[in-house]
Amino acid sequence: MSISEAESVVMDVLWREHPLSADEVVAALAKTTDWQEPTIKTLLNRLLKKRAIDAQRDGRRYLYRPLLKREDYVHAASKGLLDRLFDGRVAPLVAHFSERRKLSKKDIAELKRLIEEIDRDA
Repeated sequence: MSISEAESVVMDVLWREHPLSADEVVAALAKTTDWQEPTIKTLLNRLLKKRAIDAQRDGRRYLYRPLLKREDYVHAASKGLLDRLFDGRVAPLVAHFSERRKLSKKDIAELKRLIEEIDRDA
């Protein structure tokens, strides 16, 4: 399933809390975007058509909840990035950030810890 960057912002709201009405999604996004209500409702409708979210009638409004799990979206998006830019390999991605000095000491420590875990499990 292909989710645009703008749609992923709406999904983030619903992944954090659901079910939410359209007005509640609009209010949540007002804190971080300058999007108007019609734009947000258009994004909700696109996500409904893609079956990334579901809408249940609640009186005179609809309550939205995610059908697409965040973990599944992150996996697909990160795999797509790796495949498109780094031939599906993680090491060149890490090397890219390392060459650009975008890895903090905390990032490096976390990578070392992950590699140690992988070595133990192998």
